[in-house]
Amino acid sequence: MNKQKHLTIDSRITIETQLNERNSFKGIARLLNKDCTTIAKEVKNHICFEKTGTFGKSFNDCLLAYQHKCDIKKVCANCTSNPNRVCWSCGKCITSCIHYEKYVCPKLSKPPYVCNGCVDRSRCSLEKHLYKASYAQKEYELVRSESRSGFAISEAELKQIDAVVSPLLKKGQSLHHIAIYHADELMKSERTLYSYINSGLFTARNIDMPRTVRIRPRKSASKVLKVDKSCRIGRDLECFHKYRLEHPDLPARQIDSVMGVKGGAVLLTIHFVEQELQLAFLRTCNDSQSVIDIFNKLYIELKPDVFIDLFPILLADNGSEFSNPSAIEFDKQGNPRTKIFYCNASAPYQKPNCENNHEMIRRIIPKGTDIGQYTQEQIDLMMSHINSYARKNLGNKSPYDVFAFQYGEKILKAFHLQKIPADEIILSPELLK
Repeated sequence: MNKQKHLTIDSRITIETQLNERNSFKGIARLLNKDCTTIAKEVKNHICFEKTGTFGKSFNDCLLAYQHKCDIKKVCANCTSNPNRVCWSCGKCITSCIHYEKYVCPKLSKPPYVCNGCVDRSRCSLEKHLYKASYAQKEYELVRSESRSGFAISEAELKQIDAVVSPLLKKGQSLHHIAIYHADELMKSERTLYSYINSGLFTARNIDMPRTVRIRPRKSASKVLKVDKSCRIGRDLECFHKYRLEHPDLPARQIDSVMGVKGGAVLLTIHFVEQELQLAFLRTCNDSQSVIDIFNKLYIELKPDVFIDLFPILLADNGSEFSNPSAIEFDKQGNPRTKIFYCNASAPYQKPNCENNHEMIRRIIPKGTDIGQYTQEQIDLMMSHINSYARKNLGNKSPYDVFAFQYGEKILKAFHLQKIPADEIILSPELLK
């Protein structure tokens, strides 16, 4: 049997071709000299979902439409189609019809789990589950890239190691000395400790090491903690758009981090898209617990009903600080309080409102500035000036005024924001001096 563990693009093309010809997993496995479970896992892990209709019929996965038992007409108030045409034929009814019931083809629950070789595929208007070699290869390469980046260490373990290493480094001891006399506590090699400190994961900096000052540092890309990608299952951008369609009345808030110096304090920002209002909270380090603590504090200070009304949906990027979604979504008693979703990797443009507003923060705190030198009171003052600044897309109103009109000024006071007169607004570093 083939000992090569990873499938190649040629192997995936063979799988797609054989599935189209209705060959079994065992038959495909024999062709590729692989185990049949390998083929089954490959197909199930890389299913491409397509919401396409068929000849003369739009996509519609409603049970009644599939059974041709629905005769409802004019579900859409402003329908421009033929008045005698039933709604299921155009496919737009699934978002507004109260009789909609999702139907999934039972054939997809058993091998081959995809529609590639289905004889009814050309006549089916349900969601298609397909195996495509190019799509599978792209997903495989993305997972492989992510698995080889970052550090596979938990925040709790990192804090325990940091508590041993950083105080001794600041005393002038070398990492070699520390690694020898604390081997049982650290359980990490000297080389690993060097990687951690050079990437800014410890409280002590590499400049605290005795010889570092005399050696020119090498330029390298910074690394972060490895994030468990399973936390984003059911919370990706596609799930976000689907949830918004199911709950069109719930607004989404965009959350992000503003960095200062490497390994230093950061800001958590929460952006109210419709009102253009942005909040900023100071954090001493960029870990997930600091984000959880902020949301727990807001939940207590605002009271549950107000918190749920203000933060029904959150959209975050793929940073490690947002890698514990359950602790944000539920309170300490296990009651749901919000829903968090994630943008695609390396796609900040998917939450542009939050990113654009960061430009105003950078006018006051330029890139490379140590955010740890400021207090939360100074950050609140900065956000008061930013949120009092009038915006053209708000009808020349300020975010403060629009938010106060919709939610009341009492909540703004709870956020420690105040209205700054127009002529007194300062959007430069002079504000915090």
